[in-house]
Amino acid sequence: NKTQAANNTGEQNMISLLYETLVKNGTALMILHGLLVTLEISALSVFFGTLLGTVICAFRMSRNKILHTAAKLYIAVLRGSPVFLLLMLMSYVIFARTNLSAPLIAVSAFSLNVSAHAAECFRAALLATDKKQTEAARTLGFSKLQAFILITLPQAAKNAKPTYQSVIINLIQWTSVAGYVTITDLTRVINNISSRTMQPFIMIVTGILLYLGIAYICYGIFALSGKIAERRNNRQAK
Repeated sequence: NKTQAANNTGEQNMISLLYETLVKNGTALMILHGLLVTLEISALSVFFGTLLGTVICAFRMSRNKILHTAAKLYIAVLRGSPVFLLLMLMSYVIFARTNLSAPLIAVSAFSLNVSAHAAECFRAALLATDKKQTEAARTLGFSKLQAFILITLPQAAKNAKPTYQSVIINLIQWTSVAGYVTITDLTRVINNISSRTMQPFIMIVTGILLYLGIAYICYGIFALSGKIAERRNNRQAK
């Protein structure tokens, strides 16, 4: 009975500690706000980075030597540059004298990094497509654009999916440095609450779990999209 009572007391103390650390004094709302900021920066960076990466990929595969060389240099520089230093360069040098908000500066930095990785991902996916199918479509009267949209693009999307998924997950992890440019993102909120409550272990574990949750939601979205595409292909085959 004493052991059970001690266990119950320990559980109550743990619950009380978690409540005081994660909920009391608006802590939960602060964490939610930081999480939303991280999600917003990540979503915008993926969107603009993917658009820019598509353009860079087109330049990289262009027969124009100037565009090809410029895109190749762009990809090499940005893929080899630390994201944190790129963020600092954008914040304290390039946009230092502008009125652009810190979150938008972070989006611009992360978008550039994503675009370089996405461009190389798309290029590798396009090179891995079956050229014979495209040639067969052309002989059947398809235009170059129709052959690309109907034959090449679906194959490239399938090839690019695993690497592109990794690009997005990596981006979510990269956003953890956004707090260094006065952005109250999830990592900065976790750090602030850790200092205030003197419970770094609980807060760090909470932050890790939240980032893991975001990552596995992304994995789930990609898996679901893959199943939908597979079912669609099976229906078309029938």
